[in-house]
Amino acid sequence: MALTQMQLIQSLGEAMSWFERELSWGVPPTELWHLCGRIGELYAALITNGQMATEVNQEGYDVVSGEGERISVKTTATMGLSGHVSFNSNSLELVDRVIVLRVNTEEMQIETLLNAPIEEALHLMSSARDGRRLSLPLGRLGRREKPHRSLKILRQINVEGFTVRELENGSIEVMQAGTRVVPAKPTLRKLARRHNLSLLNSRGNPLNTRQLGSWILRSLSDAGV
Repeated sequence: MALTQMQLIQSLGEAMSWFERELSWGVPPTELWHLCGRIGELYAALITNGQMATEVNQEGYDVVSGEGERISVKTTATMGLSGHVSFNSNSLELVDRVIVLRVNTEEMQIETLLNAPIEEALHLMSSARDGRRLSLPLGRLGRREKPHRSLKILRQINVEGFTVRELENGSIEVMQAGTRVVPAKPTLRKLARRHNLSLLNSRGNPLNTRQLGSWILRSLSDAGV
């Protein structure tokens, strides 16, 4: 049975909540591959105004877009550019488009690493050792960071030699002596501890970078830091 857009949104939210809960129990994200895959397929169906494939383990593709494209969806929780995703070379002829997603466990958000027609995706793949599969190294999907110079700064504080600011797209930046600190989360955690701010949300789960940055900005601004 086809899912409505609202049902896709609800299912995605429930899957993400369960994923976050498993992480809070100490389960490594790479062991949650089945849940990670489900999140990716739901997200791909949502952004393409499409539907999940009609059969479980549908051969070749996972989602059919609103425009009728058959989409193979691969989802990883691996951070950085190491690792790869693989495809069955015998069933790629059934695929029109490839979408590769990453569940960013620091921000608890879904990132699109690749969204391309199959012809373009094939140029990035190489044959695996078994000869039956094609491998797509994540290193070939390195995301170029978009400049933030055109984004408005919504809030900003200077504390202990750092500048913490929230941009209009919701991202948090930490600057030191005019240089961006990457990753920002370790510095944010240090600042939170020094000012006796909790690192956990109301459910006892660790705050992600955006939540932690927003919490620091709000708390220290109210305290007149």
